[in-house]
Amino acid sequence: MFDPVEKLKEFVRFPSISTDSQFRDGMKGAQEFVAGLLGSLGFKVEVVKTELHPIIFAQREGDPSWPHVVIYGHYDVQPADPLELWKTPAFEPTIIGSRIYGRGTADNKGPLMTNITAVAQLLEANPKIPLRITFLIEGEEEMGSPSFPKFLERYADKLREADFVYLSDTALPNAEQVVITCGLRGLALFDVHITGAKSDLHSGLHGGVLLNPIQALAEILASLHTPDGRVNVPGFYDDVLDVHPWEREELKKLGGDEKAYAEFLGIDHFYTTSGFSPFESVRFQPTLEINGIGGGYQGEGTKTVIPSKAFAKLSCRLVPNQQPDRIKKLVMDTIRARTPKAVKVAFVDQHKGDPYIVVPPDRSNTPKDQSPVLARAFRATDQAVAEIWGRPPVYLREGGSVPIIAEIKRVTGLDSVMFGLFLPEDNLHAPNEGFSLEVMKKGIETTRRILAAVAKVPRPRGT
Repeated sequence: MFDPVEKLKEFVRFPSISTDSQFRDGMKGAQEFVAGLLGSLGFKVEVVKTELHPIIFAQREGDPSWPHVVIYGHYDVQPADPLELWKTPAFEPTIIGSRIYGRGTADNKGPLMTNITAVAQLLEANPKIPLRITFLIEGEEEMGSPSFPKFLERYADKLREADFVYLSDTALPNAEQVVITCGLRGLALFDVHITGAKSDLHSGLHGGVLLNPIQALAEILASLHTPDGRVNVPGFYDDVLDVHPWEREELKKLGGDEKAYAEFLGIDHFYTTSGFSPFESVRFQPTLEINGIGGGYQGEGTKTVIPSKAFAKLSCRLVPNQQPDRIKKLVMDTIRARTPKAVKVAFVDQHKGDPYIVVPPDRSNTPKDQSPVLARAFRATDQAVAEIWGRPPVYLREGGSVPIIAEIKRVTGLDSVMFGLFLPEDNLHAPNEGFSLEVMKKGIETTRRILAAVAKVPRPRGT
């Protein structure tokens, strides 16, 4: 049996940055590392070529009556910039105390290695366990998974044979409390470009006779929210799914400290939708955010010009029942209507992702036709987490997005058990990313027990 920490170190050393072609060798190295590791465990490994980065499709086959779980993960990581802010080298994993530091340690190489190790231990202890396992590991998650939809359509029949998806690409609120994510916000992203004159103009010779595109853009953007934090776009909230009482009760179990949260964020005041606490807002409410803005002179000193163009990058986080295409149209139509006649507006569409929600068993809104294997997986999760972590898990919607989960549901009908493993202090996507080795240790044993319990469930005939 391999040492999971040493394997994680080896994995992290590959600079697998999917968005930057300069790191092509790092992507290939990470992909070959994972494929080789799964092959050494006896999996039938297929490296599926895509237009960008391959997808690893590895199977442990068996009797069709056995339960079948798909374990998802990704081997690509975010860029490490700015490198000067790292206290240890980004791609040289370093253990300090009970934490390991390096890009990808928490997102998603550490959690993925946790689940691979759990499977390895399970198969070593019981080589004949009646459980079919498929690993589905992509290399484009950090760039919006552009190749994934085509892959899903191509492999839909094979994936439909499974009972549920299991993944660890979501968060824990702290090292003592496990959260099982049962909802993810969707995404709708686009850029807005405002154009005035045909070129930049001298602000002395021409100032006062035309509308500055930056001013026009700023006024448009400022109009997209009301003072109480609501998105000021007609129809934006029309399809928002109501929050069930049990969800609010689950959230109360966390006992969130608003003062501590504000201190963690480094802010003095929250800016939330009226009627929702900060903790409710990030899980139950949609958003419209300005992610970037630019125009005019950006260099040192001054340059007195009226720029001809200005732009902003916008994103919406969407809750269940909201449709990305409809929301994009609503926001774009609103911006068009609020654009002054003195300037022109244009949009550049970016990627999108549907929101996702799954209801655990024994809830007021649990689907009557829920898969018994999925239900058993949730109940096994309750038991394993309580035994290993000392308290039962909390089931909550997550503020973040994993768009491929909704895509998997749409194409294959499979729901997901999302066992979070990274912490707020793990600095995902930021310098000094780290991962708790104690969380990893507990996570390995938890996943091993969940899968062992699922293997004991006979599938209904005809499935």
